Amino acid sequence: QVQLVESGGGLVQPGGSLRLSCTASGFTTSDYTMSWYRQAPGKERELVAAIGTTGNTNYADSVKGRFAISRDNAKNTVYLQMNSLKSEDTAVYICKRGILAPYWGQGTQVTVSS
Repeated sequence: QVQLVESGGGLVQPGGSLRLSCTASGFTTSDYTMSWYRQAPGKERELVAAIGTTGNTNYADSVKGRFAISRDNAKNTVYLQMNSLKSEDTAVYICKRGILAPYWGQGTQVTVSS
């Protein structure tokens, strides 16, 4: 059974850091492009970062230099390290497997506020 479970979200002050985890079961993450998306209230879901099967990465312009996506094949987990967080980063962060036939996790809430 395919499953994606996100964790690591929470409340953080501006300028702070969080690391999100997306732990997979039922498949091997290194066989797929894995992505992190986010959706803020009243806004469309947007791509934050992705990591391909060869380890290549790409990022939304708004997070370049602040966020880093990585994977741990031994743990079958994909991470999103988020530094220098801003209030506009507040959203539900959602993990996605694949591109053409995507599978989505349930998401984890990130709130950046003082």
